[in-house]
Amino acid sequence: MNPIKAYAAASKTAPLELSSIHRRDPGPCDVQIEILFCGVCHSDLHTVRDEWGGTVYPCVPGHEIVGRVVKVGPEVKKVREGDLAGVGCLVDSCRNCGNCRDGFEQFCEEGAIFTYNAQDKHSGGVTYGGYAESIVVKESFVLRIPESLDLAATAPLLCAGITTYSPLRHWNVTAGQKVGVVGLGGLGHMAVKFAHAFGARVVLFTTSPGKTEDALRLGASEVVLSKNEAEMKQHASSFDFILDTVSAKHDINAYLNLLKRDGTLTLVGAPSEGLPIEAFNLISGRRQFAGSLIGGLPETQEMLDFCGEHGITCDIEMIRIQQINEAYERLLKSDVKYRFVIDMASLKG
Repeated sequence: MNPIKAYAAASKTAPLELSSIHRRDPGPCDVQIEILFCGVCHSDLHTVRDEWGGTVYPCVPGHEIVGRVVKVGPEVKKVREGDLAGVGCLVDSCRNCGNCRDGFEQFCEEGAIFTYNAQDKHSGGVTYGGYAESIVVKESFVLRIPESLDLAATAPLLCAGITTYSPLRHWNVTAGQKVGVVGLGGLGHMAVKFAHAFGARVVLFTTSPGKTEDALRLGASEVVLSKNEAEMKQHASSFDFILDTVSAKHDINAYLNLLKRDGTLTLVGAPSEGLPIEAFNLISGRRQFAGSLIGGLPETQEMLDFCGEHGITCDIEMIRIQQINEAYERLLKSDVKYRFVIDMASLKG
């Protein structure tokens, strides 16, 4: 076990501070990655502050990891020393159940092992994430990063990217369809980019008039202020698919009414409170209300390759690791366009 520098929270009320954690020595099938950049996800904040329950301290968050391979085990074939590589939300699973065999490791029937705050079968403790100097993972959970992409802006693709790409692919969003995106944050801005790249006509729903210019720049054809009833009614029963990225409590029925017959609204935001559904909003149009959770390893690699081919990355604001507590406070205010990314070289300073 090797000690390395990391930023960790000692309790749900403590700030993230410089700490020391241990990583295992790479085994025959392991890859050691020097972390160059790590995205900051709202899930990091929720977990650090134990807002979802079950956080084990010290907690080292971070699951949008990109870096360079510095060591590989003798049985590793996917990457070599010096390659760019990424690690997303998962670092292991049983790899034997039906979901794992189908490439949906996020739905592992024995329980997916997430990049941080999950049971670490190697150490007997919990997993530590990417706010650290390096990480060691099984080759199967390492992702290849296209050389053509800006590395820092690629990091959030490992969560924000796959979280929005996966449902758009699963529900077969294609050219010519009318697609709605609810919310323009870290997830929403990627949903707009992907839906536009798939050839859909994209309509963004927002409560913030100031986001119109950005939404159009990112690929939306139209922006609707969701608090404006007249604007909402103009789009009644017209959408093939709507992706809802909002994590706060909101009126989901207002968007269900915008779906065509057999249309689908998929939720990827995670509101802490329940969202009441009016049954007839589903029944009257044979509409579907669904959810989606990140993506498995094959689909995540597909997403990265797609981004490499189309030059798609996240819009980011770079920070030093020493600014992380301030970044969390700004995240609570939605004061970022559209994802913080930590330059991990600052951890060495």
